[in-house]
Amino acid sequence: MSHIRKAVHALHAYVPGEQPRDRNVVKLNTNENPYPPSPRVIEAMQRVDADALRRYPDPHCGDLLHAIAVLHGVPEGSVFIGNGSDEVLALCTRAFVEHGGRVGYFDTSYSLYPVLTEIQESRRHPVELGTDFDWQMPAGYEAALFFLTNPNAPTGTRFPEEAVSSFCASFLGVVVIDEAYVDFAERDCLALAAQLKNVLVVRTLSKSYSLAGIRLGYAIGHPVLIEALYKIKDSYNVNVLTQRIALAALRDRAYMLRNVAQVKRTRERVGAQLAALGHRVWPSETNFLWVEPCGRGAKEVFEGLRRHGIVIRYFPGSKTGRCLRITVGTDAEMDRFLMGWQAGMDGKATA
Repeated sequence: MSHIRKAVHALHAYVPGEQPRDRNVVKLNTNENPYPPSPRVIEAMQRVDADALRRYPDPHCGDLLHAIAVLHGVPEGSVFIGNGSDEVLALCTRAFVEHGGRVGYFDTSYSLYPVLTEIQESRRHPVELGTDFDWQMPAGYEAALFFLTNPNAPTGTRFPEEAVSSFCASFLGVVVIDEAYVDFAERDCLALAAQLKNVLVVRTLSKSYSLAGIRLGYAIGHPVLIEALYKIKDSYNVNVLTQRIALAALRDRAYMLRNVAQVKRTRERVGAQLAALGHRVWPSETNFLWVEPCGRGAKEVFEGLRRHGIVIRYFPGSKTGRCLRITVGTDAEMDRFLMGWQAGMDGKATA
């Protein structure tokens, strides 16, 4: 229709992971945490009264802002809180890129980045990763904004600190280091956000804190960058329930770390078992595995598992199409996954 912007009409929208309605399906496709959030979260929800719901939420998320600043040892003016990290990423394209400007990201990486770029009528400027998903920056590369996902998705690998630091220091635009999975990793990049004026680190409570359903993300960086995000955000972008639940979760970080430790143990066990069967498993610092099946095509394995009631993620493409992304579930879920995987490899049906 003529009333729709040309850029929107031509847009290939982001495709979220499937949310099966069948409770018997083993759901390993959207990198959700398999364990419930802290009991303090439930307590916080129960304490919310009707009076709080009839009023607008705190537009600055004051209590939550203070908690995040204390957690990371930064000034409150260095923190921005958003309605999920996806809102933060979208605001970055609006705040730091002129119409027609370039937005960079890895290919392969989070598939939302090119969508956000096209919505703003900016130009996509991806950096191709190698055949093994390794990173080498091309000479003379320039962009207004670069999304650097670390650990990367869907590969699960973490880029070396030296490479990330060197790139950020030399890049003339803004670097957004997307650390959605960092609590499952060995290192983070927060120091770069404190040291460099052009770096933002973005995090989420969706993965490690088991709170994908409340939509809470935040950015840490130089106050000038943070102020730009505040200028263009929705007035009340984070609702009352989300603010209170997130605060309760952050106050029980020990609970989150125990869940993360369990996910990492399961991740290492399942990865080792798949590798022992001859499949290629990339070293993961996330809550998922990136696997290239041996003996059968990735799409064939994906479809076979689905017939057995196990949903994982398959990304068509010249590089990604040979691999599968497998969210780490509970030990029981992963045992069922391994049974389905082996049955699919053997061409058998499961009971």
